[in-house]
Amino acid sequence: MNREAVVAEALALLDEAGLDAVSTRRLAARLNVEQPSLYWHFRTKKDLLAAMAQAAMEPHAAEPLPLPGDDWREWFLANTRSFRRTLLLRRDGARLHAGSTPAGDLERIRHKMEFLVASGVPERDAQMAMLAAGRYTVGCVLEEQASGGDGPQDGDGESDGLPGFDEEAAFEAGLALMVDGLARAAGVRG
Repeated sequence: MNREAVVAEALALLDEAGLDAVSTRRLAARLNVEQPSLYWHFRTKKDLLAAMAQAAMEPHAAEPLPLPGDDWREWFLANTRSFRRTLLLRRDGARLHAGSTPAGDLERIRHKMEFLVASGVPERDAQMAMLAAGRYTVGCVLEEQASGGDGPQDGDGESDGLPGFDEEAAFEAGLALMVDGLARAAGVRG
């Protein structure tokens, strides 16, 4: 048993039973080990959840970084959409991610910020836009997953009792407002 195997089994438990069912006791039983064995790899449940959150974000972390000359708006939209897709890959993905610290992703975040600033977005606006987009996305996915949706849209096209409500369309509308507002506030073109 190694750290990666523990995280993989914890993510499998998450997908099967949800975040509330993830416990070191249940995880140890699934791995056929004694519960204290898990503490060799993770001192606390919080440490385990942080490792799970980082592993769950791997599809988003594998996305290409922006290159000089890329359109900042298109990149910002694609980056935020990738984040949403990744959160939706896991049952309770938004709950798992909420409050986690992107420890392994700091260099990528720095690169993304530098790209926005080099594209003409003032540094403070770029920081706030990245933070707002992340929180907006987590909030949207949290609502979507809490409503029992099975992906971008409920199977019956309803959410919260609104006929024809489309989670993905609502997300896209809010995202477009955010990008347009950032462009206006920062006076950035392109």
